[in-house]
Amino acid sequence: MTENTQQPKHSVPELPTQYTPADVEGPLYERWVERGYFEADEKSEKPPYTIVIPPPNVTGSLHLGHAFEHTLIDALTRRKRMQGYETLWQPGMDHAGIATQNVVERELAKEGASRHDLGREAFVERVWQWKDESGGQISGQMRRLGDGVAWSRERFTMDEGLSKAVQTIFKRLYDDELIYRAERIINWCPRCLTAISDIEVEYQDDDGELVSIRYGEGDASIVVATTRAETMLGDTAVAVHPDDERYAHLVGTEIELPLTGRSIPVVADEHVDPEFGTGAVKVTPAHDPNDFEIGRRHGLANLAVLDERGVITAHGPFQGLDRFEARSAIVGALRAEGRIVAEKRPYTHSVGHCSRCKTTIEPRLSMQWWVKVGPLAKAAGDAVRDGKVAIHPKEMESRYFGWVDNLHDWCISRQLWWGHRIPVWYGPNGEVVCVGPDDEAPTGEGWHQDTDVLDTWFSSGLWPFSTLGWPEQTPSVEKFYPNSVLVTGYDILFFWVARMMMFGLYAMDGTPPFHTIALHGMVRDQFGKKMSKSFGNAVNPLDWMDAYGSDAVRFTLARGANPGVDVPIGEDWVQGSRNFANKIWNATRFALMNGATVEGELPPADALSATDRWILSRLNSVVAEVDAYYDDYQFAKLSDTLFHFAWDEVFDWYVELSKTTFMAGGPAADASRRVLGEVLDVTLRLLHPIVPFVTETLWTTLTGGESVVIAEWPTAVVVPGADAPGGFRDAAAEREIETVQQVVTEVRRFRSDQGLQPGQKVPARLDLTGTALAPHEAAMRSLLRLTPTGEDFTATASLPVAGATVALDLSGAIDVEAERKRLTKDLAAAEKELAQTTAKLGNEAFLAKAPEQVKEKIRSRKAAAEADIERITAQVAALPTA
Repeated sequence: MTENTQQPKHSVPELPTQYTPADVEGPLYERWVERGYFEADEKSEKPPYTIVIPPPNVTGSLHLGHAFEHTLIDALTRRKRMQGYETLWQPGMDHAGIATQNVVERELAKEGASRHDLGREAFVERVWQWKDESGGQISGQMRRLGDGVAWSRERFTMDEGLSKAVQTIFKRLYDDELIYRAERIINWCPRCLTAISDIEVEYQDDDGELVSIRYGEGDASIVVATTRAETMLGDTAVAVHPDDERYAHLVGTEIELPLTGRSIPVVADEHVDPEFGTGAVKVTPAHDPNDFEIGRRHGLANLAVLDERGVITAHGPFQGLDRFEARSAIVGALRAEGRIVAEKRPYTHSVGHCSRCKTTIEPRLSMQWWVKVGPLAKAAGDAVRDGKVAIHPKEMESRYFGWVDNLHDWCISRQLWWGHRIPVWYGPNGEVVCVGPDDEAPTGEGWHQDTDVLDTWFSSGLWPFSTLGWPEQTPSVEKFYPNSVLVTGYDILFFWVARMMMFGLYAMDGTPPFHTIALHGMVRDQFGKKMSKSFGNAVNPLDWMDAYGSDAVRFTLARGANPGVDVPIGEDWVQGSRNFANKIWNATRFALMNGATVEGELPPADALSATDRWILSRLNSVVAEVDAYYDDYQFAKLSDTLFHFAWDEVFDWYVELSKTTFMAGGPAADASRRVLGEVLDVTLRLLHPIVPFVTETLWTTLTGGESVVIAEWPTAVVVPGADAPGGFRDAAAEREIETVQQVVTEVRRFRSDQGLQPGQKVPARLDLTGTALAPHEAAMRSLLRLTPTGEDFTATASLPVAGATVALDLSGAIDVEAERKRLTKDLAAAEKELAQTTAKLGNEAFLAKAPEQVKEKIRSRKAAAEADIERITAQVAALPTA
C-alpha cells in the first residue's frame, strides 16, 4: 500500500520475543472461519475464481502429498481473494467405494461377521455409521494446515445432491447410447471381488516362471510359452501368424490340448508376432484381453476355468485349487507327461496388482456396464488442442493426448454394496429400464434393480459442477462454473482429469470444467525416493507441523514445487523454513521496536536516502516477479524470490544499513521508519499465501488492519514526486547499494580469510574518494566492525574494492607468522594441484583415451587451483609486514 491514511493510528503492541506456532495457528484459523473469510457468495459482483479440492478419500488422512497440493491451491486462492476475486475453494470428500467397503468389512471381521450376515441394506447403513463416526478426519487436518476452503459448501460424493447428479448423467448417457452392458474381459480382483478399471491396476515386476509346453504330437505339434500355466485348461485354440510358413500345414486343423482330453483348432491371426518366442500362442478367450479379441474374430468358445476368487472350476484333478496352487500342480502334471520343453525360473515380468489391496489381478470375462468413450474422449482431446483448456506445464500435453486419444471403453460397474447403485431395473420378461432421478422405478413381481454400483471415478468426474448444485441451474453454477484452474498431480491425469473433461464437456454444453490444468509432481524423500510405509520413509506431516509449525511445512513444500516435477523433501529443509519464519518474526519485532510505521504517505523521493530508494526499487521488482511466477504456476521460483528478498535484502541488508540512521535520529530516521514499514507491509502480504499464520500475526500488529486474509494484494509502490509506469524504480540507487554490498562482502571475506572473529574490531581507514559511498561510511563501519583511526594509524593491509580503498591495521589482531605459514602450506598444495592437472591436460595419450566427463573434471580442478593460487597470493601480500 502506498497510502495508509485509512488505517487508524494505533499503539504498537509488543510482540513476544519468540514465535511459537502452536500458540498462534489454531486460534487464528478458527477466527478466519468464524468471520467467513473463506466463504463464497454467488451474488457477489466480483469476478469469480474457482478451484475444487481433489476430493480425498473418506477413509484417508493427511499425507505429505495432500499437504503439498493443498498448499499450492491455498496459495492461489488466498492471492486471488486479496486481488478482489470472489474465490471459491470447494471442499469435500470421495466415498471411495472399494477402500471404504474394505475398511468396514475388516471391522465386521473383528466381530466375527461379514457383510453377507448383515445383508445389503444393513451393511450400507453400517458404512454410513462408520463414515459419520470415523471418516473424514482429514477435515481437521486440513484446518491444521490452514486450508482456506468454503466449509459451508462441503460436499460428499454420496450425499443427496451429488447422487442426483450421478443418476442424471447416467440416464442421459444411457439414452444417448453412450452407456451399454456387455460381456468383456475386465480386470478382476479376487480379494475385493469386483471389477476395477485399467487405471486402478498397478504394474510391478514379479518373479514368476516361463514354461514352454508342447501341444499335440509329432508333426502335428506346436510349442507355446506361458507364465500362467493354469489357464491352459481354458484354451480354445492355438494361434499363429498367417504368413508363418512353419505352421502353414497346421492352420485349420486341430491338435490335442494336454491334460484335458480336448482338441482345439489352430487359427491364423495377424495379432501373433512370428518373431516372438516360437511364433505360436495359446488362446484363452475367457482369461486374456488379447485372446478374447482373437476369439471374437474366429468364433471361439469362451471357456471360464477360474471363479471370482481365483479358484479352478474346470472338472478334473485340479478343480478347487487356488490359481497359484494349480499352476504348480499343472506344470508338474505336464512334466510327468513329457510336455514341458523348457522352464525358466525366476522369470521377471510385469504383473498387474489391485491398487487397493495389492492382490494379483485376474483378467476375467464378465458382464459389466461400460461407457462408450470414443466421442467423449475426442471432445476432451479437442478442448486442449483448440486452446479451450491449457495444460501446464505444456510438455505434459503429450501424456494427456497419449491417454485420451487411445482410451478403451470404460468399465464403470463394480461388484460392491457401497456406492451409487446402477439405476437400471430388470423386468420378469427381459425388460431393461434406466431410471432418472425424477422417474418412478418400476414395481411389481419380478422387477429388481441391478446389484452393481458405479466406479468411484464416475461420481468424482462430475465434481466441478455437481458440487455447485447441477443438474439444477443454480446461482452457484452460473457464478462458479467453469473452474478457473485445476491443481492436481500428474499421476491422476488419467484417473480423474480425463473423466472430468469428458463429463464436463458432455453435461455442460461443450464448456470444459476448467480453463487450466496445472500439474505438479510427487513428493519424495530427500534422496528422491518414493515415500512409502514399506520403505520406512513415509512422513506424517502433522508431526512436522507439531515440531516446526504449519508455515514451515507449507513453505518447504512450495519452495520445491516446480511444475510437473517431483518434489524431494527432508526434515532439515523444514527446519530451515522454521528458521525463516523466526527470521521474519525477529526482524519485524526489531522494526516495530525501532518505530517502523505504515502511517501516512511515503516521503517524497528527494527526502529518501539511497538505501531507502534502493529497497523500494527492489521491492517493486519483486512484486512484479512474484506476480509473473504466480501466473505461470512457478511456486518454487516465487518462494525462492521471496525468501532471498526478505532474508537477504530486507533483513540482512536494509535493516542493518538502517540501524545507524535510526540511532542518529532526525528526519532521515523518520523517513526510513516509514520506508521500513512499507517494505514490511508489502513483503508480509506477498508472503501471506504461502505462510499465512506468521504473516497474519505480524501484519495485523504492524498495520492495525483487520486481517491480511482480506487485505489488498500488493501492487507497485508509488513514491510521491517519482511516479513512473510500474511503480517507483531507481537504477542509480540500486547500483550504489550494490557497490556498498560488494565492498562489505569483500572485506568480510578478507577478515574471514585472515582468521578474524566476526565481532572482532579492527582499526581501519576508508578512502571513498571518487565513489558514491561516503553517505554509507558509518553503516559500512558498523557492518564490518571497523573502528576509527588516529593520526598515528599505520595500515598493515590495504584492499582496493569497487573504486574504494579499505586500509586495515591487523597488528595485534592476528598471529602473522602462523597465518603466513598456513597460507604458504595452502599455496604449495594449490601449486601442486595445478602442476598435476596441467600435466594431465598436456598428455596427448590421456586426451585421446579419457571420456569427456573425466577431461572436464580435470579442467575444473585446474581452474579451481588457479583461482586458489590467485586468492592465497593476495592474502599473503595483504599480511602485515614485520
